[in-house]
Amino acid sequence: MSLKNNFPQQGEDYLGGESDGWEYKTSFTGTTLKDSYTMLCKFLAQEGYENIPLPKDVNELLFFKNPATQSQLRLFNERGYFHNPIKIFFPNGKKMENNLILCVYDEKEEGHLGKFHGVI
Repeated sequence: MSLKNNFPQQGEDYLGGESDGWEYKTSFTGTTLKDSYTMLCKFLAQEGYENIPLPKDVNELLFFKNPATQSQLRLFNERGYFHNPIKIFFPNGKKMENNLILCVYDEKEEGHLGKFHGVI
């Protein structure tokens, strides 16, 4: 069973993450941010999302940590990397510096794109 082919239902616990039926949310915490990103990438590959374009390494991922200062350049208000159907967030706080939050959206859900972009 993979996340892509068998998306968890609302309230269903899947590999330590939570699902509301259209968004699955989990986090990765390693000794370093590089470790966290490596775990996240392996998770996505194992769950059927190996073809999603991702930053090549943690250094490239860090470019997405601070959103553009000009609002017309911003697609999302959150700090992180977004490529449908995934979002990778950098949580706030010193204690969370090696933590990444992964949200995966169910592509089969009606209105998926609107929900992913936050317009629905």
